[in-house]
Amino acid sequence: MTDALTSAQMRNIEQTAIDGGKVTGLELMDRAGKAVVKAIFETWPDLLNAPRRAGILAGPGNNGGDGFVIANRLRDYGWDVEVFHYGDIDKMPPDAKVNALAFANAGGVVSPIIPFEGRDMRFADPPTDVWIDAFFGIGLTRPLPEEVRAAFLSISYERNWQSNKLVAVDILSGIDADTGERLTEFPLKPDMTVTFHAPKIGHLEGEGADWCGQLIVKNIGL
Repeated sequence: MTDALTSAQMRNIEQTAIDGGKVTGLELMDRAGKAVVKAIFETWPDLLNAPRRAGILAGPGNNGGDGFVIANRLRDYGWDVEVFHYGDIDKMPPDAKVNALAFANAGGVVSPIIPFEGRDMRFADPPTDVWIDAFFGIGLTRPLPEEVRAAFLSISYERNWQSNKLVAVDILSGIDADTGERLTEFPLKPDMTVTFHAPKIGHLEGEGADWCGQLIVKNIGL
């Protein structure tokens, strides 16, 4: 396994590959999203039996773009998918915006994140089988916005009543990828974290080591 990287080292590896013509940013995003879906089905093969339901927590940046790729891919498998988006699609980075619009224009359901607050999800019908955390990934170095924290608290409450999975894309939002520091207090741990190319230092050090669940590293051609 490649040695653990800082977030800056990972971004540099990606940018070098893009600048060298090895891959485009859009292709990397597509590979990352599809790698997460592959990891889900490899880990829980019973989830291949559609129909299933997924809730995608998508942020304003490229991690959110990964989330929209995942949403599109799960719809291809016959899943019922709803994306809860924090931010404005029109203000997303170009590659992320392409995937967000592809999902929305194909009839995908995109809901704002704010309605999570105070939402009673104990009797959601149909129940959510998998939640995907694609809010912020490795770029976050500050506490979570209150709306995002409220979303996590709602899902934590739901998981007291329903058996479902939580998968973090790259790293759980709220964990510093360079130190493993937990930037926000909330009682929600993922069952699995899918990261790309190499583990990040925050997966292995500090509190981060306890906030990954099963850590899976996927090759995305870098």
